[in-house]
Amino acid sequence: MRYARVSVGGRAVWGRVGETEVELLSGSPVDGDPRVLGTVQRDSAVWLPPVVPPVFYAVGMNYPRHIKHAGAAVPDRPEVGYRANNALTGHRSPIVKPAEVEGRFEAEPELVAVIGRTLRRATYEEARGSVFGWTIGNDVSARTWQHQDRTFWRSKNSDTFKPMGPWIETDVDPLAQRTTLRVNGEIRAEFPTGDMVFDPFDYLVEITKHITVHPGDVLWMGAESTCQLEPGDTVEVEISGIGVLSNPVQLEGNPS
Repeated sequence: MRYARVSVGGRAVWGRVGETEVELLSGSPVDGDPRVLGTVQRDSAVWLPPVVPPVFYAVGMNYPRHIKHAGAAVPDRPEVGYRANNALTGHRSPIVKPAEVEGRFEAEPELVAVIGRTLRRATYEEARGSVFGWTIGNDVSARTWQHQDRTFWRSKNSDTFKPMGPWIETDVDPLAQRTTLRVNGEIRAEFPTGDMVFDPFDYLVEITKHITVHPGDVLWMGAESTCQLEPGDTVEVEISGIGVLSNPVQLEGNPS
C-alpha cells in the first residue's frame, strides 16, 4: 500500500495512492484506519512530504564506498544525528539554492524509514516490526557551509534542502532494492540500497537504548554517492519497489 500527503484547497490531507487516483483519507494511516472522503487525480496531485516527523533522525556515512571516498574509518557502531523539519519539501517542489552558496551543492539519494509504533530498548525483531513503511529522501548539502560551521545548521538544514516522498510504501523489502540518482535524465549514481554498514534496524536498536522513538519519526539511511546540482537541473532519486522522487533546482530569487 502507498500512502501520501497532498494539498487540497491549501490543506494537508492524507491519501491512499492508486494507479490513477489518490483516495483522500480522514486521518493518518499511521494512527489507525481512516475513512475515504473523496479522490483527486494522481497526475494533478500537489505532493507534500509524506509525513512531518516528530523527530527527524539522519544517519551519516553508512555505505562502505562513501566512507572510503571520504577517507574516514568504518564505524564500529551505529550513531545517528538529527535534521530540521523546516528543510523538508515534497515531490516536484523546488530545491532552492541560496544566493550566498558557493562551491559544491550536492544531492545524496537516501532510503527513509517511517516509524509506526513507539519503541524503547527494542530488540532487532521489534525494530523490524516497528517500521510502518519506506519512502525516499534527497539529502541536499552546501559543502562550503558544512566546512565553515561548527554544526550542520545551515549546510543541511536550510529550507528545501530535504526533499522527501513521493509516498510511503508499506509492502517492500527496501534492503533488496536498487537506488538510482539522475540529473536531467542522466544517471549520476547507482548502488544496491541494502549495501550498508548498519541497516535501519541496527540503528533503531541503538537509538532506543537511550531515546524513545515514536510513530511518525523518520530515519534517513545515508547514501553511497553524491553529485553536483546546478540551478535549472531536475534531480530524481529512484528506489526500486518504492518510486521516484523528483525535484527541480532553482536559484533563490529566480523562480524560473
